[in-house]
Amino acid sequence: MASRSMNKVVLIGNLTRDPELKYTPNGTAVCTFGVATNRSWTTQDGQIKEDTQFHRIVAWQKLAELCGKLLTKGRKIYMEGRLTYRSFTGKDGQQRTIAEIVLDDFIVFDGGKRPMVAGTPDGKTEPSVSPTQQVSSEPAAAAQEEKIEEKNEQTETVNPEDIPF
Repeated sequence: MASRSMNKVVLIGNLTRDPELKYTPNGTAVCTFGVATNRSWTTQDGQIKEDTQFHRIVAWQKLAELCGKLLTKGRKIYMEGRLTYRSFTGKDGQQRTIAEIVLDDFIVFDGGKRPMVAGTPDGKTEPSVSPTQQVSSEPAAAAQEEKIEEKNEQTETVNPEDIPF
């Protein structure tokens, strides 16, 4: 029996460029973009140092299409994925290896507003919300929340006799 292993990357950072959405010859969507993460620390002599790392992100299929719709340069994103390495021959004939993070899931932070997860404005995964729905306008999101709240109010009736205590 093979031992278990895990390849998981979790990042919170800012997009360094707009996503680039393309399609393979078979019609599969692929989206690439960059994310920068920052780290700061204080040295022994009291100086504050900063370091920035740049990461190449790749998303496939429906997730790629969502990235193309929801993400823009400068937006803060929480993302989960897996680390992969790819080798290729450069234009100069040299063999090169590149590290990429294949995206599994993401949350977009919209500067102090509520985060968006795969098309929902509040980070909740509601079965009534299509995962490919783009919510770019606040009025539409508020109307959707009101419908969900009205539906919950209509279906939730509690009988005091049903409470076990």
